[in-house]
Amino acid sequence: MSVTKTVRVETLLEDSFRVESTIRGHKVVIDQPAAGGGSDEGPTPLEYFLFSLAGCVATIGRVAAKQRKIELRRFAVVAEGDYDPAGLLGKPTDNRSGFQVIRVTAEIDADMTAQEKQAFLDEVCERCPLHDNIKLATNVVHTLAE
Repeated sequence: MSVTKTVRVETLLEDSFRVESTIRGHKVVIDQPAAGGGSDEGPTPLEYFLFSLAGCVATIGRVAAKQRKIELRRFAVVAEGDYDPAGLLGKPTDNRSGFQVIRVTAEIDADMTAQEKQAFLDEVCERCPLHDNIKLATNVVHTLAE
């Protein structure tokens, strides 16, 4: 029987667009570019989202390589997404507010054929919790704190 774990992150927005949090002792900041009304003190939520996905894929890649005793010399992951900003700005659009497509591209430096690298990447993405949450519908519940 597996055990379920809960990950919790608390954030605070006080003024402007700057949002901060302390996660396990690490101070992180989300902000908007100065041109968008922010003070550009950190990445935007969308950038952090894509960074989280790429970071998760890379981390699971390291775990899988260690388990399979693959010498993974380099594993560079790029995540990019296309979205229509009209939805988040409250403007009419036929598109959803989120990304319409997210592309994950990996460059793998290991002693494997191209076919083996593709199979490895497929396995890693199947094991990645963030990839799973994005690929499959996840129930998101929002409530007002009492």
